[in-house]
Amino acid sequence: MSDDDSTPQPRSGLGFGRSLKGRALQLLSQREHSRAELERKLAVYETTPGELAQALDELQARDFINEGRVIESVINHRSGKLGAARLKQVLAAKGLGGEAVAQALAALKDSELERAREVWQKKFGEPAQDPRERAKQARFLLTRGFAAEVVSKLVR
Repeated sequence: MSDDDSTPQPRSGLGFGRSLKGRALQLLSQREHSRAELERKLAVYETTPGELAQALDELQARDFINEGRVIESVINHRSGKLGAARLKQVLAAKGLGGEAVAQALAALKDSELERAREVWQKKFGEPAQDPRERAKQARFLLTRGFAAEVVSKLVR
């Protein structure tokens, strides 16, 4: 990218211009992406209105884009470090919401205390000695998205 231009530039050395579908497949080969993420990332490459939507419709029809897999991937990779509230934010940022997200997060409720304890143990390892330290530990866990009642049980 040049300093005065914020639009993405094609990579040199590829030898050919990639189609929107090709760009989407490259992104999907690296990790699961939601349709909203792909739309946001590929909008700058769309030359004709509707071209991007058509390419994404084709990929979604062939199950290359699957919202359920995106939710599962985020939960599997991030649930060890984040609470349900923060995971919900991450999924919302990816353009996901609704019943599938609610079900996935409900399944995590049972393990919230255990996951928070693991995060707390890794970060702090020992109980707080004074109210100031206790507040610091609580703030840390709350910013990670763990529920307030879970945090209060753990920090006490």
